[in-house]
This record gives sequence, C-alpha cells and structure tokens, in this order.
Amino acid sequence: MATQQSTSPRTRRGSRTDKPTIADVAALAGVSVSAVSKVVNNRPGISPPTRQRVWDAAEKLRWSPSATAVALRGARTRAIGMVAGRSADVLAADPHFSVLISGIEAELAPADYGLLLHIVGEEPGAEERAYRRLAEERRVDGVILTESRIGDSRFELLRQLRLPAVLVGTPWREDPIVSVRAGGEQDAGIREAVHHLAELGHRHIAYVSGPEDRVHTVFRRRVFEAALGERGLRPTRIVISEFTADAAVKAVRRLLAEPDRRPTAVLFANDTMAVAGMSAARRLGFDVPRDLSVIGYDDLPVGELVYPRLTTIGQDLVQLGRAAATAMFGLLDSGRSEPVEPTAVRPPGLLVRESTGPAARGA
Repeated sequence: MATQQSTSPRTRRGSRTDKPTIADVAALAGVSVSAVSKVVNNRPGISPPTRQRVWDAAEKLRWSPSATAVALRGARTRAIGMVAGRSADVLAADPHFSVLISGIEAELAPADYGLLLHIVGEEPGAEERAYRRLAEERRVDGVILTESRIGDSRFELLRQLRLPAVLVGTPWREDPIVSVRAGGEQDAGIREAVHHLAELGHRHIAYVSGPEDRVHTVFRRRVFEAALGERGLRPTRIVISEFTADAAVKAVRRLLAEPDRRPTAVLFANDTMAVAGMSAARRLGFDVPRDLSVIGYDDLPVGELVYPRLTTIGQDLVQLGRAAATAMFGLLDSGRSEPVEPTAVRPPGLLVRESTGPAARGA
C-alpha cells in the first residue's frame, strides 16, 4: 500500500537526519531568506507582524541558527525607552523632565539597564512612529510614558506592538496600563494652596494652567475651582497656557494689565512658569509678595534659589521616576502585558516659603 510522503523539511530532502534551514523557515513564513536573516539578526526593515510570523515558523520547524534564534527572541536589550513629544529647546528649559529622569536612572543603572531617550518634537504622529521603530527594531524592552493626554492613543498602540509600558500619571480613562501616580488625596496640594491664600486674605486668585489636552491640567484646574468654591470664591482669571517660561511671562502681563480684574495671587502649573511669572511681575513694578503672591508646582531646586523663595506644591519627581522604573521591572519579570495594579507614591503637599503673603489692603 502506498504511503503519503511527509512534507516536513527533514524528509523532503530525503534524509530524516537533515535539519531545517533558513530557506525552510522563509518558505513556511511566506517571506524571503533575507527577511528571515534580518529578523534573526535584529535588523530594521521588517514589520512586527512579519517578525512574529518568522519566529512562529522557526519554532514550528524547531530551527535556530547556531542555537541562538530562540534565545534572541526572548533576550532583553537591557534598555528602557522614553519618547518626548516636545522640542529639544523646550525640554532643555524644563527641569521637571530631567528630575524625573534622574529618578528613573537611579533604579535602572544599578540593574545594568540604560535609558534610551528619543526627542521627536511636536509633529503629529511623530511619537507614534518612534514607538513603532523601537518595537520593530527591538531596541528596548519597554517604554515609560509621560504626560497622560485626553484621548490618549498610545496605550492601544503599545499593546498592538507588544511593547510593555508604564505611565507616569493618571490615564484619561480606566485602562489596564500600569501607572505610577501620587497616592492618597491627589488633589491635596491644590486645595492646600487655595486655602493658604484664602487664609492670607486673598479674594482675587488666578490660575495659569497648562494645555487642556493633558489629563493633569484638567484635573488640577477643576480642583482649583472646587477649592475656591469651598471658600465662597470664584477664579479671578484662568489662563490656558503652555508649560514654558515665555508663556508664563505673557500670561502675567495679561493678568496685571487690567486694574479692575487684577489678581492678588497667582497659582502656576509648574515652578518654571512661576519663577518666570514672578520675575515678569517684578519687572512691571509689582512687589512679590506684597502686591502679588505666587505659588508654583513641583518643588524644583530653582524654587529655593530665587528671591523671594518660591512657595510651591511639592511632588517627589525622583520618587515618581524610581516608582516608574520599579514598575517596569515588575512588568518585565512577570511576563504579563497588562497588569492593572498602579504603583502609588506620596501625595503632593504645599511648601510655604517667601513668595506668598497677606493680600494688600483693599484688594
């Protein structure tokens, strides 16, 4: 009785002891031999689905060049990626980012991991393209995300790319992405700031906010408005701005230009803006804090170096960075792609220094 000949690569060449070749993998995966070579050698130019197909074919045929292909598939790069969707000059002027990175590096370096930073600018789609390149070229084991946004599309993209991710901040909606954020009462710092100003007699309080597409911007503005309401007050002005010194200077000029709407106190979205705004007010002839009280956010080192020293809402950015790196290690070690438990750090709190004082009489 005739028997059907096996189509496996071992018998196709007439010997059951022959091992499958790279050509067999290419045929099974439906790609060229050069494409298999690129996948095995971790070279760019191959899409993630095609890479997956090649590895699946290699595993099915039990093929590995020099017994390393399977190891390569699971090998770690020992690098964590960060993609900054801002221009280099903006980042250079923003100590917030560098302090956060110092916390991340404090955990990565002892574990012999490196941080791969991509600054891609603000062009639409640039950040997403960077994540695709990182995944395609297998240059990192995972990525740390910052600046959670309204309608954030990065989470789903990274799941499609099978790239582990940790978010520093709160997702814009319930999502299984791992996140590190301030624990406890996240709104405590803003509330303390408003109540501090109210106790000093301020009734005309303004807020210079960041872009409205950021989750924390919207959250803090709402807390600011609610805290004023608890004191029977309403915001004198809310200025939607950018997280830059130049934007803060322009905002202060607008706020102080109209005597009948002039605030006696201003809360800024970050310390860089607060210091720039305080300087702008003084150049316009206003004394801080006699004529204008100023509060920042972040507790960056610059706040202790200026005069008067900056009252600010302190959050531990180094701790946030360390927590993000620790969460990433847990994600990589667990082998899971979507754990849901966030890592929490201590909540922000008000640090009273010299830039706040009693409201001027009659104000």
